[in-house]
Formats: sequence, structure tokens, C-alpha cells
Amino acid sequence: MKALVLLSGGIDSTTALASAIETYGRDNVVALSMSYGQKHINELKASERIASYYGIEHINADLSQIFSYSDCALLSRSEAEIPHESYASQLETSDGKPVSTYVPFRNGLFISVAASIALSKGCDVIFYGAHADDAAGSAYPDCSVEFNDAMSKAVYEGSGKQLRVCAPFVGKSKAEIVSIGLRLQVPYNLTVSCYEGGDTACGVCGTCRDRLAAFKANGVKDTIRYKENR
Repeated sequence: MKALVLLSGGIDSTTALASAIETYGRDNVVALSMSYGQKHINELKASERIASYYGIEHINADLSQIFSYSDCALLSRSEAEIPHESYASQLETSDGKPVSTYVPFRNGLFISVAASIALSKGCDVIFYGAHADDAAGSAYPDCSVEFNDAMSKAVYEGSGKQLRVCAPFVGKSKAEIVSIGLRLQVPYNLTVSCYEGGDTACGVCGTCRDRLAAFKANGVKDTIRYKENR
């Protein structure tokens, strides 16, 4: 069997990649990264480093035009600032809507593109790193169990029952993902999470806060650089 892994260059997708390699072997794994006009373009450089580290095929797709209509704070075309709050705090003032860094239906588009490429590459399964913390409170609704179940069924049926979707962490926290990654010896020093997009992580955006908390929960110090000593 062969797997295609959606690789963003962050903790979750890199751990999903390591899990796929453990299951199928590196010769049977392909990584797919997406350029979609994100401010944190460094994640694409990180995905290159990670794919090189594992010695696997790495495909890049450019979807930036599709998101050119969105004013999502995560996109380079937006003048909105990245919130320096936890996702829980952001949701308190969101009026029931996703957080401002939610890119409209991003995972739905990513999985659809991945399905087309996976079928062309002879893959049997798509891995992606959605997890419970991102889905909590509908911060990122396209990371939920319900979304994953619906997309999985659509891909399976739409591919003539040739292809399935695997979100191994959809019911797990980021702390649990880091625990799995430590066992798999994932090179977390090569990963990028910060939404600010700088060479040094800000430490205060939602994804930085989640990352720091996940390492702390595992009693391990994060080895990437932060603007402040954290």
C-alpha cells in the first residue's frame, strides 16, 4: 500500500508523516505541501527540510489564487493582525464563528486536491494531521470528527472506492500527538508552527501557545527558537 501525506511543516502533519512512514515504509509515502498565500511561508521551507530528512518524494501545489477572495488574518494579502491570544479566548468574542485564522474550507480543498494527486500516484490512503484541540469550540470546523467522516466518505465514493482518508489524531490532543512523535523520534526542531511567519516563533499566537503547552505536558522543552525565553 502507498500513502500520500498532507505536510504543512508543523507538528501535527510531521507526526502524521512519521506515522505513515512507520506503517508503510518511506518508499511508499509521498508528501504534499500547499502554498495558499499564507503569511507563515516559512512552513513551506520547513516541509522541504522534513521531506529531505525522511528521504521521501515531496510535491508542492499552489492554491493561492483560490484564497485571494478571503480576508483571513492568516493570509499575506490581509491587513488583519494575527491574534495574540489562545483559541479559547478568541472564541469568547467570535459570536459562534471560527477564529480569524480559519482559512475558508481549507482542509476540504486540501483533501480534494490530495485525492486527485493520490489517485494519479497510485496511493491508497491520504493522511492529514487534524486534531481535537483545533476542532474544539469550532475554532477550526474542518478539523472535526464530523468533517473528517464526511470528507472520508466523499473521497472513498468519489474515487470509486479506491482511496480512503486517515486522520490518525482527529480524536487526540496536541499533547498526545507530541507524545506519539517523541516515540517516533520526529525531528520537531525542523518544524514551524508560528503564524507570524518570522524566523523566530512569537510564542503568543494561538498555535505557538498550543505548541508550548503540548511540550510542557510531556515534560520536554521545545527546541525551536522563540522571541522570549519560554
